[in-house]
Amino acid sequence: MKRWCSLFLLGMASCSISAMDVDLPTPTDLPSTESAQVWLRQDPAVQEALADMAGAGHVAGMLRASPHEWTVKATSQQRSYQAGPTSREWAAQLERTIRLPGKKAMDRQLGDVEVDLAQARLGEAIHEAARSLLDLWMAWAQTEHAKNLIAEQTTFAQSNLQAAKTRQRAGDASRLEVNVAAGDLAEIQQRFAQASAEATKAHARLRIRFPEVPAGLPTLSEPQPVNMPEQAWRELVMASSDPLRIAELEVRKAERQADRTRADRLPDPTVGVFTASEAFSRERIIGVSVSVPLPGGYRRERLGQALTAVDAATAARDRQQRVVETEIAEAYADASGNHARWQLATKGARHAADTARLTQRAYTLGEADVQTLLLARRQSLQASEAALDARVTALRAYYRLLIDAHRIWGLAHE
Repeated sequence: MKRWCSLFLLGMASCSISAMDVDLPTPTDLPSTESAQVWLRQDPAVQEALADMAGAGHVAGMLRASPHEWTVKATSQQRSYQAGPTSREWAAQLERTIRLPGKKAMDRQLGDVEVDLAQARLGEAIHEAARSLLDLWMAWAQTEHAKNLIAEQTTFAQSNLQAAKTRQRAGDASRLEVNVAAGDLAEIQQRFAQASAEATKAHARLRIRFPEVPAGLPTLSEPQPVNMPEQAWRELVMASSDPLRIAELEVRKAERQADRTRADRLPDPTVGVFTASEAFSRERIIGVSVSVPLPGGYRRERLGQALTAVDAATAARDRQQRVVETEIAEAYADASGNHARWQLATKGARHAADTARLTQRAYTLGEADVQTLLLARRQSLQASEAALDARVTALRAYYRLLIDAHRIWGLAHE
């Protein structure tokens, strides 16, 4: 377990950024840094990346050790003569292919790149798990708060029904108005049952992915405006982008493999020593053998393939850079625009709630009809749901920026 923890910390270290490597305080409506780190460490995708990282260490060890091993050969034979006894003879040989000077250093560099790649992929697995945690957490928070909104509307609909019954007893409203108000209450109660089911499913999805998530009502704070210009965020995210680091390391790996393949155009020699016993053990043979493959078209074509792999990795890196830059621009625009949308939606929800209360009072006093009353209630619910959606969307967009820049949940480490 201690080994896995150390590998996890190495992966977290791969998420570091040069411009700003200290976490911001975790927002109060998100899980704490301590809890998030535990949940992320237990995520299956992170566990898989940890295992791959351990495997990369073995790959580096194999490259340092060389694929060439000692080979032992032994033969036994009988030599028959037309006259006389049979001669029992044997031969033994020990040989090994020797890496030429410079190739061992190249193999060591390839092993280092493999380890760096595994660390970068672990960092990306942690980053993607953090994104999933954010999305699932915010989806759960939205459904729980939506359920509470509908519960408030249920209370409001009950008040409407009571007002209709009071007016009916006073002879100021018909039975039809009471039935309409009762139908509206039944409708909102169905909505509440549906919202409760959605909240339960959202929490179940979160608990299945991150089993240690507690129950309870998650809070939702007020969205904060983006406090840095787009260029500053771009630099932060680009500096800590694991996909970009992976793409850059893939280019380095392809270059190292091309260098190694070029060196292999001069084949490694196989050196051995041998001994033999012949002619009734009267002849003893001791010798040295050297064999060298003659390079041909295969090695030339393999080098060509390795060089084209460098070109492909370079193009993939450039493509990934454009993808990341596009994602940053979109994320920044979402975070900035959604904050303004939330402010407008919240203002509209307050006005709709005031209108609903005033309409209910007017209906109680006989100054409005039941259809106007129910329309005001439904508009109030729609405005409140729109404000909640805008709040969650703005929070998610801003927190996504923080995660992409590795600023919360311990994603920035030296």
